Amino acid sequence: MSADVDLAGRRSFGEALALRAALVRQGTRSVLVFRTDLFVGIVSTLLRVVLVLLVWQAVYGDRTTVSGIAREDAVGYAVLGALFAAAMQPFQFSSLRDRVRTGNVVFDIMRPVSLITQSTADQLGTTLASIPKAVVGLALALALGAVPGPSTAWQTVAFAVSSLLGLVIAIQCNLIVGLTAFWTTEVGGAYLVYNMAAAFCSGSLIPLWFMPDGLAGVLRALPFSAQIFTPLSIWFDRDAGWNVVGALALQVGWIVVLAFAAHLIWLRALRRTVINGG
Repeated sequence: MSADVDLAGRRSFGEALALRAALVRQGTRSVLVFRTDLFVGIVSTLLRVVLVLLVWQAVYGDRTTVSGIAREDAVGYAVLGALFAAAMQPFQFSSLRDRVRTGNVVFDIMRPVSLITQSTADQLGTTLASIPKAVVGLALALALGAVPGPSTAWQTVAFAVSSLLGLVIAIQCNLIVGLTAFWTTEVGGAYLVYNMAAAFCSGSLIPLWFMPDGLAGVLRALPFSAQIFTPLSIWFDRDAGWNVVGALALQVGWIVVLAFAAHLIWLRALRRTVINGG
């Protein structure tokens, strides 16, 4: 009997995992199906890399350092920041707001997979579909010598882990903003404000290195900087040590806090949802 129960449990877990993977693939296909848009996105990313490189080279001019930041680090940071933005900004919002406005969200709520899981998988899928643009842009940046490599192998691993954690935080923030549709129905204004705030506070436009100390300290404590600035600062840290562990721990902490916040908001959103006809 216990063996049957264990087998059923494993089958149930496997089916749930397969379903979530299918939702991620669906989100990816929803972007990749538009081949022309993908091609235009790749071209625009390449142009962004070149323009960012030229702008920051012009900013530094003949100087080798500005505010203690080496020229190659600032230029490389700006280029990688543009690539991160290409993959994560403008943020790939799910169709949650449209489904709330049309009322189709009631069918999502009745599905065996929670709406939170559906929305998260959709955002993950659309983000994965944007990675080819970033990869092509990175290849160009490396060919131009715009991005220096990390100092050590473990630093590369820490950067990869931090990038993954930053992606999770970005998806969680997107989800929380999307859930406001249950109160406002139209969240275009909220998306616009969030997009601008995240672009500035995440350090994708201007590295927090160049911010005043007080402002930089505040921005480093927010979840926005954990999306982009944290992984990039690990990449360019020439004296990486326990501070990297602290940065990763802060990212994990934000993931826990945002997951709890999203859960509470979702519970309140359910109380506001009225389904007529059964």
